[in-house]
Amino acid sequence: MDQLALLFVLMLGAVVSVPVGDRFGLPAPVLMTLLGMVLAVLDFVPNVDVPPDLILPLLLPPLLYASVRRTSWRQFTANKRPIFLLAVALVFVTTAAVACVAGAIVPGLPIAAAVALGALVAPPDPVAATAVAGQLGLPRRLVSILEGEGLFNDVTAIVLYHVAIAAAVSGTFSPWRAGLDLVLSAVVAVAIGLALGWAANKLMSLLGDATLQIGMTLLVPFASYVLAEELHGSGVLAVLTTALFLAEYATDADDVMTRLAGYTFWDVVDTLVTGVAFGLIGLELHNAIRTASGRWGEMLGWAAVIVAVVVFVRLAYLMPATWLTKRLHAKRDYDEEIPTSWRETVIMWWSGMRGVASVALALAIPLKMDDGSPFPDRDEIIFIAFGVIMATLVLQGLTLPWLVRRLGVRADEDVEKAFEKELAVRAAKAAKRRLKEIEEVEELPEELSEQLIRRAFDIGTRISPDLGDEERREAHEQRARRVKRLRRIQGEMLSAARHEVLSARSEPGADPEIVDRVLRHLDVRSLR
Repeated sequence: MDQLALLFVLMLGAVVSVPVGDRFGLPAPVLMTLLGMVLAVLDFVPNVDVPPDLILPLLLPPLLYASVRRTSWRQFTANKRPIFLLAVALVFVTTAAVACVAGAIVPGLPIAAAVALGALVAPPDPVAATAVAGQLGLPRRLVSILEGEGLFNDVTAIVLYHVAIAAAVSGTFSPWRAGLDLVLSAVVAVAIGLALGWAANKLMSLLGDATLQIGMTLLVPFASYVLAEELHGSGVLAVLTTALFLAEYATDADDVMTRLAGYTFWDVVDTLVTGVAFGLIGLELHNAIRTASGRWGEMLGWAAVIVAVVVFVRLAYLMPATWLTKRLHAKRDYDEEIPTSWRETVIMWWSGMRGVASVALALAIPLKMDDGSPFPDRDEIIFIAFGVIMATLVLQGLTLPWLVRRLGVRADEDVEKAFEKELAVRAAKAAKRRLKEIEEVEELPEELSEQLIRRAFDIGTRISPDLGDEERREAHEQRARRVKRLRRIQGEMLSAARHEVLSARSEPGADPEIVDRVLRHLDVRSLR
């Protein structure tokens, strides 16, 4: 098996792991990691040969963009305090704790190398948190906080990592320079993200065609990441800024086809890239086995200690941080999404899985120092990092669904239904207001006007059947049954039409482009 065949195997696994995970109640990323570990021990499977400096630029931009599309700027602003405490403060605390313990247990490990180890294992993975926690029916506030933490903690951790690596390689370190680098990196990233977001929004409005617009959304995250890194900014923060800008300002309510096609496209990209990323994590077992040859007991002991530090520092930090957030929240007038019980705090603790960024940063550790000597304890750092990733991702990922069920942490369905009903009412009222505006300038027959009023009411009841009184609900249900029957029959008619048109593709003299154009019209008609 060569590298290309291995890539296709991972992509096939990414597709298959989704229904398998749904069937057995297991997260697809964890299944892909296990698949990678199985492939890693097979003799005919080659070692992964991806340059470490390409892992983050190739994998993170599409994953981050796909994650941001599921959230909004309002969620980030509502959660800014808990996200700051988790994504910035907790990363610093975890990095410091890991550096202290690693420096104490690994003989001869320099403090700068220990800080680099702490920085690369400190950030929970945004993709793992979203993919695992988002499928468990957790309260939306928890998912929002976990997404925000995962998206922003990479920014802090990667800057800390680069500062520590530079200090280890050069032998010099300046706290003031490190702080300045952190601030400048954030400023450059936000400026580039906003500029590219604005430019992409203008360009997509000029392109017009849905295919070209979706293609642009695929290119923009890579451009934002690479440009920010070239200008010494944070590529991760630049992608987040660009994606949030586009999500806020590049949405046309009437551009139905682009929106539907975009959802489908990015779901496919998210599934494939996530599967490949976590499959590569499992395949890194090759390197771990080679590194620990003859030293299994000693290195497993170090990895176990660092795993314990990472896991319990998160718990020890979350308890007082959650309490502090609640106290500050009680003094505010606005609503903020925070954990409301110790059970939710425990779920947040156990959701701190490491993943793609940690692997990429570990593999990106340079081989040599500025003076030509080997980087101190590079193999040991990579092995410990791999141990932390495997323990948190596999152990926590497999047991999180059980823990959620055990603690009974579920989304508040009454609140969700109430909000859905509120949106349904607003949608119906907006439709009626527009109908009145049209009636003021156009004379409509009374029968048509009454029919349109019923259609406006149906807009809301189709979203939330609980709208209206019992008589209206019953009338709506009768109409819904008639419409359902009508659509079934109409669907069968359209299906026959599509089969007939498609069969013309193989007829002599048929122009396949014209056949596809007619077929596309029928497909669009089927969506109505």
